[in-house]
Amino acid sequence: MEWRLEYPGACWGVNARDMQISGSYAGLMAKGVFPLVLTLASLGCTMIPKYERAPIPVAPRFPGTTESHAEPALTESDWQNFFTDERLKTLIEIALVNNRDLRVAVLNVEESRAQYRITRSASFPILNAAADYTRSKASLAGFPQASLGSSGPSTFTSGEWNANLGTTAYEVDLWGRVRSLNRQALEKYFATEEARRNEQISLVSTIAIEYFTLRQAEETLRVSTDTLQAVQQSYTVNKAMFEGGSGSELDLRTAEGQVETAKINVLTHQREKAQAENYIVLLIGEPIPANLPMPRLFTDPHLLPEVRAGLPSELLQRRPDILEAEHTLKAANANIGAARAAFFPTITLTGSIGTTSSELSKLFGSGTQVWSFAPQISLPIFNGGQNRANLDAAKINERIEVANYEKAIQVAFREVADALIGVSNYSKQTDQEANLVDTEKRRYELASIRYRYGADTYLSVLSAQQDLYNAQQALIQAQFNKLSSLISLYQALGGVWN
Repeated sequence: MEWRLEYPGACWGVNARDMQISGSYAGLMAKGVFPLVLTLASLGCTMIPKYERAPIPVAPRFPGTTESHAEPALTESDWQNFFTDERLKTLIEIALVNNRDLRVAVLNVEESRAQYRITRSASFPILNAAADYTRSKASLAGFPQASLGSSGPSTFTSGEWNANLGTTAYEVDLWGRVRSLNRQALEKYFATEEARRNEQISLVSTIAIEYFTLRQAEETLRVSTDTLQAVQQSYTVNKAMFEGGSGSELDLRTAEGQVETAKINVLTHQREKAQAENYIVLLIGEPIPANLPMPRLFTDPHLLPEVRAGLPSELLQRRPDILEAEHTLKAANANIGAARAAFFPTITLTGSIGTTSSELSKLFGSGTQVWSFAPQISLPIFNGGQNRANLDAAKINERIEVANYEKAIQVAFREVADALIGVSNYSKQTDQEANLVDTEKRRYELASIRYRYGADTYLSVLSAQQDLYNAQQALIQAQFNKLSSLISLYQALGGVWN
């Protein structure tokens, strides 16, 4: 009988008659074949199919980008270089230490690393040293007493000392089953490491977006407070004019309504500011420190770096979640090798060497050595199709992971494309909103002048003031959306930036 590997990577065969062990050669086998078999096991090939990265199932470039003659220099950008606001950077540093979700991700990596070490330990024989002493008393009843004399003892007491070193049921990995399982565990470890990186990038991005949400609430609160002061002054003027007989009650009540509306807006944005602070506290895992650095202006055009045109879609393969999916795919690929190896014989070795003596002082003396060597070959003959079913399941699982990998790339492509459109669109919208604020501010000034000179009604002032307030709020929202899109793009690119 001869077994020979028929899968890619197989490079030698083993003949059954070469594994026969006779009693006359037992000592030679114990001293020579055992190391030889271990050497063959270490040099053996696995049955893991050759892995080839699947082509990217998306367009070569993102929508709205044009191909440039010189490709942008893409690097694993550190978040310290991407974010320039020292206040935000301090909050991120605190969160990376205290955040519980990230802590769980780190612990998952450590657990996966330990699991890989457990799996890898099966590649080596487990050596156990043991020592024992046995003392027994046996009865001589039923044995002839002639040799002992009629007055001889009826019992016999003996003692035995033993010391040995050996291994039990060590699997010789000739077919690569153990190595395939090791590779599977290693790829799972790599996948958890990429999951940790993805969790960190997600945490950094979430903190940044929530930080700018807080800054947006502060800006809208500032605008609402300034508006409240302005309408309060108008109300004071209208009240004086009404009490002096030169103003109408309609103008007074209109101004009074403006004051109440402005107070409601202030309360609304105070609530939004407090809620944003609470979320930041949750993300960083402790109260917001009082000694944080001063923030940069919310309207600073260089608060975040701009993206360059001509980004290739291949850079998606650097995203941690896509790398995680790829490592999971490789783990499924390695599992096929283990399932294939199950069709071949399993060779296990059990052996020990030691010494035995009836006296402790002579335990390690000459002539007391003992040893045993018991190789075993188990050949699968019939198991109801279990091995075939396991192999089919492993192949199907690999196809599932291929689909998951391709879907992860497609989802990432959409996220990057959406973020690119958002950055481009909100950049233009911010400029337009700024122009609108300037226009509405001038209109409000003119309406106020015309009202003071009696050339127009207070309704024109009211309309201009409301439109100015709305324009200011829209500008702040557009600025936040632009920053949020840049952060989303940073996250969608997996921390890769140019």
